[in-house]
Amino acid sequence: MAKELSGIELAGYIKERQAKQVRMLRQAYGVIPRLVIIKSVMAGEVINTYVRMKMRYAADILIEVTVVECSQEEMIQAIRDANNDPLVHGIVVQLPIDRPEQTDEIVSLIDPHKDVDGLGPKAEFVSATAEAIDWLLAGYNIELSDKHIALIGHGKLVGRPLDMLWRSRGYDVTVINSDSLDQKKLLRRSNVVVAATGVPRILTTDMVSAGTIIIDAGTASESGVIVGDVDPELRNRTDIDITPEKGGVGPLTIVLMFDHVIRVALAQVAARGD
Repeated sequence: MAKELSGIELAGYIKERQAKQVRMLRQAYGVIPRLVIIKSVMAGEVINTYVRMKMRYAADILIEVTVVECSQEEMIQAIRDANNDPLVHGIVVQLPIDRPEQTDEIVSLIDPHKDVDGLGPKAEFVSATAEAIDWLLAGYNIELSDKHIALIGHGKLVGRPLDMLWRSRGYDVTVINSDSLDQKKLLRRSNVVVAATGVPRILTTDMVSAGTIIIDAGTASESGVIVGDVDPELRNRTDIDITPEKGGVGPLTIVLMFDHVIRVALAQVAARGD
């Protein structure tokens, strides 16, 4: 029987630890961890759903969240304001923005110390989504040093940072994109496949060998419903391990982002010498 690689249980353990850390910061040092989420005034329902999920999680562990809804032109000033506010510990620009070609320019304005999504070129944190995948595999005691790993997609949120993180550890990583030759052959020889393209159902059952570990980190909207990169037929197989349709990487991504916020707040306390 296939193993379902759920991030919910692991997220629950980390959440308990985070709640204790936030209580300690509040009660012992008078520091209230704060996150600013900047999103487009034109944001659709999928984006708004993600923002609500973050706000609910923050409320559970007593982190304060401010949502700044503005035009893309106004985002620059909103980022500057949050950068200069010592009471703000984390800044997130909720993607995608109205003109995605300006994403790099916008996120690069975030103070690297407060870039808790890890998207800017000098961010002190690894991409929250990439780190979530790394933690998820570690949580299931999946050793990567002896695996052939395939990354489908090399985007800013997942593929690129994972590629850098895992290559830095000496792992065998192959990036597969639309230009790759023998895509199916490369995938079928892989022990671990991370799909992160945002193209629904791009990973099909004929591309995957028995025993493969599959992480579906793709997100796209179809008629207002969030869907992943994995074809539903692939989920029916009993000879692979795979993240569920819901509750795989997503819960851990939120957890890791708030872990970064807490780390900034803890560093602030340490710098004060309390």
